[in-house]
Amino acid sequence: MREQRVMETTASPNPSQEIESLDAREDYARIAFLLSYQLFPLTIEKALEYALFKTYASPRISKLLAATGEFTKRPQKRYDDTVLVLAEITENGHDSGRGQASYARLNAMHGRFNINNDDFLYTLGTFIFEPIRALKLYGPRPMTPHEEDAWFQSYLRLGRGMGIQDLPTDLQAFHTWYKAYEKEHFRLAKTNRIVADSTVEVLFDMLRVPSVLRPFSHRVLVALMEPHVAKAFGYDAPSKPLRAAVSAMMRLRRTIAALLPENTSLRLQTQRRLRSYPNGYLIERLGTFAATPP
Repeated sequence: MREQRVMETTASPNPSQEIESLDAREDYARIAFLLSYQLFPLTIEKALEYALFKTYASPRISKLLAATGEFTKRPQKRYDDTVLVLAEITENGHDSGRGQASYARLNAMHGRFNINNDDFLYTLGTFIFEPIRALKLYGPRPMTPHEEDAWFQSYLRLGRGMGIQDLPTDLQAFHTWYKAYEKEHFRLAKTNRIVADSTVEVLFDMLRVPSVLRPFSHRVLVALMEPHVAKAFGYDAPSKPLRAAVSAMMRLRRTIAALLPENTSLRLQTQRRLRSYPNGYLIERLGTFAATPP
């Protein structure tokens, strides 16, 4: 494997050409790095945000998240911690010192709870399939089959690092299982709405959406969701004209993005100025911890 290349976190002079020259099964980490942080940074960033948001449509997941209180007490920190702990792995390499420290932090957080393996698998699936779907619908171009394979391999490596059992070996078979999970587990529940509403408020705060515009902005956001996801949150279905307008806006974005040259610089998540950590952070202090006894 040549994962050392990811640890360099260097931009490529021609990322698409470099990706095509690499082996999807050996160089998956470098390919995923270039896709995430150079070729399609904004589309993949938003797709991964939606991926996590989508998991809240499963009451089994939202019930656990709501019970921690993190989404009602510290939603911004919860968001920032999730971004950072995953980015430390994908930016620096799974086997790097920072990557291993992030795995330790991630597994320590999850290890405090009795989480169903299927819920882990589904969440991993959202990281795989939502960026693929977003690029197909809204990106400058879809991922190629070669890129999809490398993306899949990259997240299988994440799954192994998290100790997830019964990891799939076939992308299409996993997608079939993924859709079946949604059909079985996505149900309307109070905890779904609690966690979703808190997350939406974080998004609006980050975008500095004025209070007067938030109701309309919320309807636009719902129009971007898959109908079965919005239904599981109890959100009213958007009107047909609004859904058509939002769809047209996203198609226009795709057309414009396709005309632009490939990025020559990187957009690294760990270099963003996050609200929770204006003066920097330590990996070992990210996330949640068991309550300290008095």
